[in-house]
Amino acid sequence: MGRGNGKVGEGMSEERNGTLLLEREAEAAEAPGIVMTETAQAEVYAGTAPRVRNRPVYGLFKRLADFLLSLAASVVLVIPMAVVALVICIKDPGNPFYIQTRVGKNGKDLKILKFRTMRMGADKLENMLTPEQLEEYKREYKLDDDPRLIGYKKPGDGKTCFGARLRQLSIDELPQIAWNVCLKADMSLVGPRPILQEELERYYTPEQQKALLSVKPGLTGYWQAYARNEAKYARGGVRQQMELYYIENMSPLLDIRIVLQTVKAVLLRSGAK
Repeated sequence: MGRGNGKVGEGMSEERNGTLLLEREAEAAEAPGIVMTETAQAEVYAGTAPRVRNRPVYGLFKRLADFLLSLAASVVLVIPMAVVALVICIKDPGNPFYIQTRVGKNGKDLKILKFRTMRMGADKLENMLTPEQLEEYKREYKLDDDPRLIGYKKPGDGKTCFGARLRQLSIDELPQIAWNVCLKADMSLVGPRPILQEELERYYTPEQQKALLSVKPGLTGYWQAYARNEAKYARGGVRQQMELYYIENMSPLLDIRIVLQTVKAVLLRSGAK
């Protein structure tokens, strides 16, 4: 595995073989065009920002594909999604949906619609998490064993309870297909994953922020498809490098590969939490 100073390697603009090699113990990864480090500890990834290029033909093709595919998927999934919503209400009464505010293209507020995987009141972190869990959440914005999930009863259930299963299979993301991709057009099927404002400011330089916000966030993305939750912010800038790599190398072929890899990752539940 290549070692360096946490920057994108010389081969960033060339995809090597489309395969991610993931060493979980070191929490470092090597993906197409990415050179990782195990020792980088800086919160803001110090690599260079990708080139932002204007590609009107690709953008038109992508929007057309987004609309047609998301429309077809919405029709096919309407009944399964209604069943999921009903089960959520039975297991934990309340609204089966919830809206998160993330940062969208050009820095605009992005309201993403998701199935609720956590119990009502899960936003009160101090009341539901231990100090150790709270520290982990503030660092990575997710937990390996989240007690707020629907169906969680004892330590370890964060990987097997009902809420965890919805996440592992990415079922919680399905409402975004109809709402965000098809109707509102503020998300794409493929792109950098939408993040919080504080994540953006904490882990990306101003130049990288500009690049990241130059494209629509995606339902799935390069980082999510090839690393899922194994790529971390805090160690080596793995997640940042993968998101920025996609922006510089966007193409229809790469988008298709990411979609296929996402399906594979979901079916195998690789890296899912």
